[in-house]
Amino acid sequence: MRVYIHFADTLSTSLGKAFSWCIVILMGGTCYEVIMAYAFNAPTLWNFDFSLQMYAGIFMMAAAYTLSTEAHVRGDVIYRLFKPRTQAWIDLILYFIFFFPGIIALVFYGYEYAALAWKIKETSWNSPAQINIYMAKSFIPLAGVSLVIQGISEVFRCIICIKVGHWPARMVSAEETEKILMRKSQKEDETDVI
Repeated sequence: MRVYIHFADTLSTSLGKAFSWCIVILMGGTCYEVIMAYAFNAPTLWNFDFSLQMYAGIFMMAAAYTLSTEAHVRGDVIYRLFKPRTQAWIDLILYFIFFFPGIIALVFYGYEYAALAWKIKETSWNSPAQINIYMAKSFIPLAGVSLVIQGISEVFRCIICIKVGHWPARMVSAEETEKILMRKSQKEDETDVI
Protein backbone atom coordinates (compact mmCIF):
# COMPACT_ATOMS: atom_id res chain seq x y z
CA MET A 1 0.00 0.00 0.00
CA ARG A 2 2.81 2.42 0.84
CA VAL A 3 4.42 1.85 -2.57
CA TYR A 4 1.13 2.72 -4.29
CA ILE A 5 0.71 5.81 -2.06
CA HIS A 6 4.19 6.98 -3.05
CA PHE A 7 3.44 6.33 -6.73
CA ALA A 8 0.11 8.22 -6.60
CA ASP A 9 1.55 11.14 -4.65
CA THR A 10 4.48 11.41 -7.06
CA LEU A 11 2.16 11.31 -10.07
CA SER A 12 -0.23 13.89 -8.60
CA THR A 13 2.61 16.19 -7.58
CA SER A 14 4.22 15.90 -11.02
CA LEU A 15 0.93 16.68 -12.78
CA GLY A 16 0.22 19.59 -10.45
CA LYS A 17 3.67 21.09 -10.93
CA ALA A 18 3.62 20.55 -14.70
CA PHE A 19 0.24 22.21 -15.14
CA SER A 20 1.17 25.03 -12.78
CA TRP A 21 3.33 26.32 -15.64
CA CYS A 22 0.08 27.07 -17.46
CA ILE A 23 -0.15 30.08 -15.14
CA VAL A 24 2.97 31.54 -16.75
CA ILE A 25 1.54 30.92 -20.22
CA LEU A 26 -1.80 32.37 -19.11
CA MET A 27 -0.07 35.47 -17.74
CA GLY A 28 1.93 35.87 -20.95
CA GLY A 29 -1.23 35.66 -23.05
CA THR A 30 -3.00 38.20 -20.83
CA CYS A 31 -0.05 40.62 -20.98
CA TYR A 32 0.08 40.23 -24.75
CA GLU A 33 -3.65 40.97 -25.00
CA VAL A 34 -3.40 44.07 -22.80
CA ILE A 35 -0.47 45.43 -24.80
CA MET A 36 -2.17 44.73 -28.13
CA ALA A 37 -5.50 46.20 -27.01
CA TYR A 38 -4.31 49.32 -25.21
CA ALA A 39 -0.97 50.17 -26.82
CA PHE A 40 -1.75 49.25 -30.44
CA ASN A 41 -5.57 49.32 -30.42
CA ALA A 42 -5.56 45.85 -32.00
CA PRO A 43 -7.14 43.34 -29.59
CA THR A 44 -6.89 39.68 -30.46
CA LEU A 45 -9.82 37.42 -31.28
CA TRP A 46 -8.31 34.29 -29.77
CA ASN A 47 -6.94 35.32 -26.34
CA PHE A 48 -10.18 35.09 -24.33
CA ASP A 49 -10.78 31.48 -25.36
CA PHE A 50 -7.09 30.69 -24.96
CA SER A 51 -7.24 31.99 -21.38
CA LEU A 52 -10.30 29.86 -20.64
CA GLN A 53 -8.55 26.74 -21.93
CA MET A 54 -5.39 27.44 -19.93
CA TYR A 55 -7.44 28.00 -16.78
CA ALA A 56 -9.38 24.78 -17.43
CA GLY A 57 -6.11 22.88 -17.70
CA ILE A 58 -4.82 24.33 -14.45
CA PHE A 59 -8.08 23.77 -12.58
CA MET A 60 -8.80 20.24 -13.78
CA MET A 61 -5.30 18.78 -13.73
CA ALA A 62 -4.38 20.24 -10.32
CA ALA A 63 -7.32 18.51 -8.60
CA ALA A 64 -5.40 15.32 -7.77
CA TYR A 65 -2.43 17.36 -6.54
CA THR A 66 -4.77 19.33 -4.30
CA LEU A 67 -6.21 16.08 -2.93
CA SER A 68 -2.73 14.66 -2.31
CA THR A 69 -1.76 17.70 -0.23
CA GLU A 70 -5.08 17.84 1.70
CA ALA A 71 -5.74 21.31 0.30
CA HIS A 72 -9.38 20.84 -0.73
CA VAL A 73 -11.90 22.80 1.30
CA ARG A 74 -13.02 20.77 4.27
CA GLY A 75 -15.49 21.58 7.04
CA ASP A 76 -13.43 20.10 9.85
CA VAL A 77 -14.78 21.94 12.88
CA ILE A 78 -15.72 18.68 14.59
CA TYR A 79 -13.65 16.27 12.47
CA ARG A 80 -10.31 17.59 13.71
CA LEU A 81 -11.30 16.84 17.32
CA PHE A 82 -11.55 13.10 16.59
CA LYS A 83 -8.71 10.64 17.02
CA PRO A 84 -6.90 9.68 13.78
CA ARG A 85 -8.56 6.23 13.65
CA THR A 86 -12.02 7.81 13.83
CA GLN A 87 -11.03 10.33 11.16
CA ALA A 88 -9.79 7.48 8.96
CA TRP A 89 -13.07 5.56 9.34
CA ILE A 90 -15.08 8.68 8.47
CA ASP A 91 -12.89 9.39 5.42
CA LEU A 92 -12.99 5.77 4.28
CA ILE A 93 -16.79 5.63 4.40
CA LEU A 94 -17.22 9.01 2.72
CA TYR A 95 -14.79 8.14 -0.08
CA PHE A 96 -16.98 5.19 -1.05
CA ILE A 97 -20.32 6.99 -0.57
CA PHE A 98 -19.50 10.30 -2.27
CA PHE A 99 -16.03 10.57 -3.81
CA PHE A 100 -15.72 7.47 -5.98
CA PRO A 101 -19.27 7.52 -7.41
CA GLY A 102 -18.87 11.18 -8.41
CA ILE A 103 -15.38 10.82 -9.84
CA ILE A 104 -16.19 7.61 -11.72
CA ALA A 105 -19.19 9.43 -13.24
CA LEU A 106 -16.81 12.26 -14.19
CA VAL A 107 -14.52 9.79 -15.95
CA PHE A 108 -17.33 7.91 -17.70
CA TYR A 109 -19.41 10.88 -18.87
CA GLY A 110 -16.36 13.07 -19.34
CA TYR A 111 -14.95 10.50 -21.74
CA GLU A 112 -18.19 10.47 -23.75
CA TYR A 113 -18.25 14.28 -23.76
CA ALA A 114 -14.62 14.55 -24.88
CA ALA A 115 -14.98 11.75 -27.45
CA LEU A 116 -17.92 13.53 -29.07
CA ALA A 117 -15.98 16.79 -29.11
CA TRP A 118 -13.05 15.04 -30.83
CA LYS A 119 -15.39 13.32 -33.28
CA ILE A 120 -16.94 16.57 -34.48
CA LYS A 121 -13.73 18.61 -34.02
CA GLU A 122 -15.69 21.01 -31.79
CA THR A 123 -14.89 24.69 -31.91
CA SER A 124 -15.91 27.47 -29.55
CA TRP A 125 -19.41 28.63 -30.43
CA ASN A 126 -19.06 32.00 -28.66
CA SER A 127 -15.72 32.98 -30.14
CA PRO A 128 -15.27 34.98 -33.31
CA ALA A 129 -11.98 33.12 -33.80
CA GLN A 130 -13.76 29.73 -33.67
CA ILE A 131 -10.79 28.12 -31.89
CA ASN A 132 -10.71 24.36 -31.31
CA ILE A 133 -11.88 23.28 -27.88
CA TYR A 134 -12.02 19.51 -28.26
CA MET A 135 -8.47 19.14 -26.93
CA ALA A 136 -9.33 21.08 -23.76
CA LYS A 137 -12.35 18.84 -23.17
CA SER A 138 -9.94 15.92 -22.88
CA PHE A 139 -8.94 17.34 -19.50
CA ILE A 140 -12.28 16.23 -18.05
CA PRO A 141 -11.74 12.44 -18.17
CA LEU A 142 -7.98 12.83 -17.60
CA ALA A 143 -8.62 14.79 -14.40
CA GLY A 144 -11.10 12.11 -13.35
CA VAL A 145 -8.57 9.33 -13.90
CA SER A 146 -5.90 11.18 -11.91
CA LEU A 147 -8.43 11.72 -9.11
CA VAL A 148 -9.32 8.02 -9.06
CA ILE A 149 -5.61 7.13 -8.79
CA GLN A 150 -5.14 9.61 -5.95
CA GLY A 151 -8.43 8.55 -4.34
CA ILE A 152 -7.22 4.94 -4.12
CA SER A 153 -4.10 6.28 -2.44
CA GLU A 154 -6.26 8.15 0.08
CA VAL A 155 -8.22 4.96 0.81
CA PHE A 156 -4.92 3.17 1.47
CA ARG A 157 -3.93 6.01 3.82
CA CYS A 158 -7.18 5.47 5.72
CA ILE A 159 -6.54 1.73 6.00
CA ILE A 160 -3.00 2.29 7.27
CA CYS A 161 -4.24 4.86 9.80
CA ILE A 162 -6.92 2.46 11.05
CA LYS A 163 -4.27 -0.25 11.53
CA VAL A 164 -1.46 1.81 13.12
CA GLY A 165 -3.37 4.69 14.74
CA HIS A 166 -1.73 7.61 12.93
CA TRP A 167 -1.75 9.03 9.43
CA PRO A 168 1.11 8.07 7.10
CA ALA A 169 3.39 10.92 6.09
CA ARG A 170 2.60 12.91 2.96
CA MET A 171 4.88 14.25 0.28
CA VAL A 172 4.78 17.94 1.09
CA SER A 173 5.90 20.16 -1.74
CA ALA A 174 4.02 23.22 -0.56
CA GLU A 175 2.82 24.14 2.87
CA GLU A 176 0.22 26.65 3.96
CA THR A 177 1.60 29.87 5.39
CA GLU A 178 -0.55 29.39 8.48
CA LYS A 179 1.13 26.07 9.32
CA ILE A 180 4.61 27.50 8.76
CA LEU A 181 3.88 30.48 11.01
CA MET A 182 2.36 28.27 13.72
CA ARG A 183 5.42 26.00 13.72
CA LYS A 184 7.73 29.02 13.83
CA SER A 185 5.75 30.48 16.73
CA GLN A 186 5.91 27.19 18.64
CA LYS A 187 9.70 27.04 18.18
CA GLU A 188 10.02 30.63 19.42
CA ASP A 189 7.86 29.81 22.45
CA GLU A 190 10.03 26.78 23.22
CA THR A 191 13.17 28.92 22.91
CA ASP A 192 11.73 31.59 25.23
CA VAL A 193 10.95 28.96 27.88
CA ILE A 194 14.53 27.68 27.88
